[in-house]
Amino acid sequence: MTFLQITRIDRYIFRQLFYAQLAVTTGLVALIWLTQSLRFIDTVLNRGLSMGVFLRLTGLMIPNFVAVILPITCFVVVQFVYQRLASDRELTVMRAAGLSQFALARAGLALALLTTLVCLLLNTWIVPASFTAFRQYQFEIRNRLAAVLLQDGVFNPVSDNLTIYVRTRDEDGTLHGLLIDDGRQPNSHATFLAETGRLVGSSSSPRVVMQNGSREELDRQTGRLNVLTFSEYVVDMASQTASGETRFRDVGEYTMSELINPSAEDIALQRDVGKIKAELNRRLTTPFTAISFVMVALVAVLAGGFRRHGGLLRPIVGVLVVVALLAMGLALVNLAARMPSLLPLMWVHALLPGLAASLLLFANGGTGRVMSVLQRKPA
Repeated sequence: MTFLQITRIDRYIFRQLFYAQLAVTTGLVALIWLTQSLRFIDTVLNRGLSMGVFLRLTGLMIPNFVAVILPITCFVVVQFVYQRLASDRELTVMRAAGLSQFALARAGLALALLTTLVCLLLNTWIVPASFTAFRQYQFEIRNRLAAVLLQDGVFNPVSDNLTIYVRTRDEDGTLHGLLIDDGRQPNSHATFLAETGRLVGSSSSPRVVMQNGSREELDRQTGRLNVLTFSEYVVDMASQTASGETRFRDVGEYTMSELINPSAEDIALQRDVGKIKAELNRRLTTPFTAISFVMVALVAVLAGGFRRHGGLLRPIVGVLVVVALLAMGLALVNLAARMPSLLPLMWVHALLPGLAASLLLFANGGTGRVMSVLQRKPA
């Protein structure tokens, strides 16, 4: 048997690992999607958006969920499957047949490598694209589709400086009891009151046509309240939000080329270059944590002497080690964004635990220690 020869035992173990990984990841993604999508339920039920908009908006978050939980589920699956093989004495039989530690661990390492490649694809291409689409779609809903988001009887914040109140709305679309607080012009903060009104225009540029009302504006220099009555007045809800405002791009939306070579605009705007570098290293290092996590799980199950009744100490220690590594990873990303000198530690955090676990698992040359225990005759 060659060093990398795929055997029937490899396929047997890998099949169990792969299907368990698929099931656990799907279940966790569905659970996280359900909990995260609850904050959009109010938009669908009370503000008139369709179920298609809801599914599209929440579906764009799924790639990010998958990229985050894949290394964790890979560890959980390897730990569980190998622990079950040990409790069923299957690993004992395999060792008795002469399989080395590497031969036993090969299926788990194959799953870790596959997970790493999938996470690299997600982090470098799919997640940035889906996150950009999510933020752009959310921006359009808040600013350009404001006409469908108006809810009766509450103050509707169309943007940070534009709020609209509608007392009631008729079936034909007529609005009654309008109040609009418009602070989009810093030197001309105005409040509109109208008896009736109507939403007109396209979804990209909605406008409110008000009848029989007044426009009130406080003169900051004299302190006088200027009141203008009108029979009809038009307020463009998108003139300052959708058309005139440039949406701020989060660093998570940057492509890999933009992270490697920040644009002159980012430098001119004095963007946090440390945060950009930290995001670049995070995308490249986090996929390799899957290999380190799997190696920790394999050490927890395969290393050490044979015990007739098994043991829980090493699996518990493995779980605690992975939890500590996850916490350290989150802390390093935040610290490296403020202190770029810590960026190499992100690579150390991703690779060193796996290398250390490999030494612990493979340094003694395979099954010699366990076989000596199996072949020892009872007194």
